[in-house]
Amino acid sequence: MSTQPDSTRSPIITVPAMSNREFLETYAGAGRLGLSGGVTLVDRAISRAERHVDGQGHWSLWSHAFVFEGRRQDGEHWVMESDLQFKRKHIRLGVQENRIAKYFDEKLYRSLAVLDFGLTANQVTLLLREGLELVANQTRYSFRELVGTLIALRHSDLRSRDNVLARDSSFYCSAFVRHLFHRAGVDLAPGVDPKNTTPEDLARTLLPHTTYVLSREAASSRLTGLARRVRQRIRAKLERARRGIRRKNAS
Repeated sequence: MSTQPDSTRSPIITVPAMSNREFLETYAGAGRLGLSGGVTLVDRAISRAERHVDGQGHWSLWSHAFVFEGRRQDGEHWVMESDLQFKRKHIRLGVQENRIAKYFDEKLYRSLAVLDFGLTANQVTLLLREGLELVANQTRYSFRELVGTLIALRHSDLRSRDNVLARDSSFYCSAFVRHLFHRAGVDLAPGVDPKNTTPEDLARTLLPHTTYVLSREAASSRLTGLARRVRQRIRAKLERARRGIRRKNAS
């Protein structure tokens, strides 16, 4: 993941040959930012849409973002996030708290990263306090703002403007993380409207930090393969359409 122009200010540490559990329990810490890349259709769609952030059009490894709270009295690390949770008959759509055990499943979460900005104790307190307030208020997940961000990704001049589908008291994952860090006095993506923020924008932040990445070549290869197959299908459809137009004109 080559995201930083100055590796001396923001080193990227690649961590190989480790389980999701070992990685997270080693590098999770209160006030740190987490990124994940999954294999669901939604994850793939987000990763593909983020290709507009990359100058060469590569798919992003990251489809979700969250904030670590630190260990609680149960001895477990917890995270705050705005997410969609479907468990049997129980559905949660919005800002919530979960144990990091949620991300231990390596079949679902193929890519993981932890970003440490070296926040002060006061900054961590401000960040977590705001997050808990949004949890208590049952702040909703924003599908429409996610769609607004996808529109802005296709039209770069919209990225710095208000999300065209913005609504009050709602966030999707990376917009939620951006909001929490802003409350702590940290702007992770200047020039991008907070509610147009993607996980890839967070991964590419220019603020000095250390990034820990769990390396899995298969994850990167999988995304590259998916992108290649999608491009091939699109080209095939375009070619069929061209042949149809030529036959129609010839007749």
